[in-house]
Amino acid sequence: MRTYRAYRFRGSDPAIAEVKDIIGTASLGAIDKAGGPAATTMRNWFKGKTKRPQNATLEAAGRAMGMKRVWVPTNGHNSRRK
Repeated sequence: MRTYRAYRFRGSDPAIAEVKDIIGTASLGAIDKAGGPAATTMRNWFKGKTKRPQNATLEAAGRAMGMKRVWVPTNGHNSRRK
């Protein structure tokens, strides 16, 4: 699997923890029924069985909860590349 200098981590993708924080006490079954990933898929993220979920699956989980991911500048980057 290819790794990227701009996005390195050990263990599970940090986006899993972000989604877990957003979900909080929400029912995984309710997220599934709202069009998100299967409850089993999300359990696999949270228990560490899945380390690198696909972006589309993460997006589906967030959007099923009424959330939208937004890109913000980090590490001193404050403008688009020209």
